[in-house]
Amino acid sequence: MTGKTKSIIYFSLGVICGIFLISQLAFRENEKKVKNNEQAGKYAPPTLYLPEVPVRMSFAGEEVPLDRWEVHEAFDRELIYNYNNPGHLSYILKLSKRYFPMIEARLKENGVPDDFKYLCVAESNLQNLTSRVGATGFWQFMKTTGPGYNLEVNENVDDRYNVLKSTDAACKYLKQAYAKFGNWTAAAASYNCGMGGYNNWATFQQTKYYYDLLLPEETSKYIFRILSFKHLMSNAKEMGYTVNEGNGYKQFKTRPVNVSSSISNLAQWSLDNGTNYKMLKLLNPWMRGKSLIVAPGKSYIVNLPAER
Repeated sequence: MTGKTKSIIYFSLGVICGIFLISQLAFRENEKKVKNNEQAGKYAPPTLYLPEVPVRMSFAGEEVPLDRWEVHEAFDRELIYNYNNPGHLSYILKLSKRYFPMIEARLKENGVPDDFKYLCVAESNLQNLTSRVGATGFWQFMKTTGPGYNLEVNENVDDRYNVLKSTDAACKYLKQAYAKFGNWTAAAASYNCGMGGYNNWATFQQTKYYYDLLLPEETSKYIFRILSFKHLMSNAKEMGYTVNEGNGYKQFKTRPVNVSSSISNLAQWSLDNGTNYKMLKLLNPWMRGKSLIVAPGKSYIVNLPAER
């Protein structure tokens, strides 16, 4: 072996040893950083809290039989799911500061238990949503059923987007269901599957008591979804959700304007009345077009910002 060859071999070995030494040092440094970060909590796996099912629970004054294992587990399932969806629940809590006061007032005036505000949460998350089958608004009325509950539904006006009017409509339905089934829990369940659907299952199984009925999956979970929102939202602070009056969404400050004649251009009308088209539609989502057609003898209350 020549001297030149030996030099090349020694040089190569030196390079390999150097690379190995550097990689080991880098690995140990990285390992040290990971350990430090773990200790600082930066890479710690999330800790999921399993909320406990309360010892007692009621809906609209009617006791939930939580001593029954199938009832306990059904409630537990919805409680775990909704608690561990923090972004979703936090947003609902913020919205509730704006909308619960007006919904509570309408429920009280209509003689419907306050707990039904949580049914509204279960239906729409306190938003004017439209489902895949066309149910719309806070209370998720269908286009065909809305008019039967005093809701005007057309291309010009859609009262399903009006929180106050749709709450009154929901109250009318719920009182009819209560008269039919004799309890509020059954009335609430029928809001999901319809009075006819609930009555068919109740007749076949010879009981109207919700907790004794085998119902379609969606309806079988429905009351427990409502109960989970009641429990979580009523005990938000204790559950670790710090939404309060200070950081919740404020109620809109508006001034009502009575409109008894048609408006051909809502954008121009908005400007003429000290606001803009965007704000008009945000405060009056029931106005569905760019104009407002008012039939003879009819009028609408339009909300505009209180500040001009």
